[in-house]
Amino acid sequence: MHKKEYSTVVIGIAFSPNLKANVFEALRMSALFEATLVMVHVGEKSAEKEENLQKIIRDFPQTLPSHTVLWRVGHPAEVLLNACVSENADLLILGALQREGLLKYYIGSIARKLTRKCPCDVLLLIKPSIERIPCSHAVVNGLEDKKTEAAILRAFYVLFSLGASRLTIVEEISEDAVAVKVDDDRSLRKSTIVKERIRLREKSRVERILTQVPKQMSAAIQHDIQPIFGKRGYSIGHFARVKRADLLVMNAPQANSLWDRIFPHDLEYILSDLPTDVLIVR
Repeated sequence: MHKKEYSTVVIGIAFSPNLKANVFEALRMSALFEATLVMVHVGEKSAEKEENLQKIIRDFPQTLPSHTVLWRVGHPAEVLLNACVSENADLLILGALQREGLLKYYIGSIARKLTRKCPCDVLLLIKPSIERIPCSHAVVNGLEDKKTEAAILRAFYVLFSLGASRLTIVEEISEDAVAVKVDDDRSLRKSTIVKERIRLREKSRVERILTQVPKQMSAAIQHDIQPIFGKRGYSIGHFARVKRADLLVMNAPQANSLWDRIFPHDLEYILSDLPTDVLIVR
C-alpha cells in the first residue's frame, strides 16, 4: 500500500551556488513533514567542505530536524539511488547538482534516471530559496491512470503539510479523443457535445478519487477540477507555468515499460523544460 506520509527525506547536495538554498529547503520541509533528513554529498569529502556544510546547517534559523550527512563518491544518479534504498527513503529532493570539477549544472539527465528507478517520490527543485517562499498553489495530473489516485492523495498530503491553500486537478484529454473534424457549424456543435461528455465523464472519475481524501485535508485546501485538451505532459506543464503554480505533481513513469523506453513518456516533456518545482509520485 502506498505510504501517505514522509518519514525519511534524502537530498542530494554538491558545492554549487545553490547549496545553502537547497539545504535550507530540505531542512524546512523535513521539519514540516516531521521527517528525518539525510543529506548525501556526491563527491570527495574534505575538512573544508565538511566545515562549510556544518556552518550552513548551524545558520538555519529554525529548530533543526533530525539529520545526518553521508559523503559518497560516484555518479550522482547511482549514488542517490543507492542512498534512497539503504536509508529507506520516502522522498528524494534533487536540486541543481554540479559535476565535480566541471562548471556545468544539471538536473534533467539525473532526474530521468531516478524517476524510473527510484523507489520513492522525487522532488525537483528549480527555485530553492534561503528565505522561505510559501507554497500556495499546486497542480496535479488527474489523467486516467492506475497511479493517479496515489498522486492526488499525495498532493493533498504535501500541500496540507506545507500549509498551502489551493490545488488544481488537471485532466489532460487528447484531442484525438474527440475525433470530430470541424469544418462547419454542425460538426462544431458535434465536437462541443463530445467534449462536454468527456469532461463530465472525467470529472465524475476524479470526484470518486476525491472521496478518499481525508476530510481535514479536503476542507483546508481549496480544490477544483480543470479539463484541458492537448498533448499529455506538454499541456499540463504549460498550464502550470501560465497559472504560476508553485508545484506540479505528476505520476512516475512505468519502471520497466519497453514502450516508454521507445516513445517519450509524458513526463519527458516536463523534465525537458521544468515549469516549476515538480513532485514525481512513485
